[in-house]
Amino acid sequence: MFRNVLSRLVTEAAPVHRHVKHAPFTQTLTSGWVSTRSFTDVKDEVQPPFDSSLLEFLVCPLSKKPLRYNAETNELINEELGIAYPIVDGIPNMIPQEARLLQKDTDASNKPAQ
Repeated sequence: MFRNVLSRLVTEAAPVHRHVKHAPFTQTLTSGWVSTRSFTDVKDEVQPPFDSSLLEFLVCPLSKKPLRYNAETNELINEELGIAYPIVDGIPNMIPQEARLLQKDTDASNKPAQ
């Protein structure tokens, strides 16, 4: 059976290769203009926007509480734990080790009790 399939494959594929015209390599290089990018051509690309409808489904992986989107820093914020998950290329990075600790107001905690 294997020999039969292999022989059919070879005999049916062989005519296809005979009808293919191969252009000379030099002709293909000179016939079209190829653009190249260098590192100097790369500009600061705009990050794709975060789809805020995902906030209905996303929760903090540590506390299981809802998250708040901060457009200024492009992060998802967990107010309860004081951490911020970055959004990279429109995709939230919900790995706890990648989260950033938020700075709390130290002025309120340093006030002496009266």
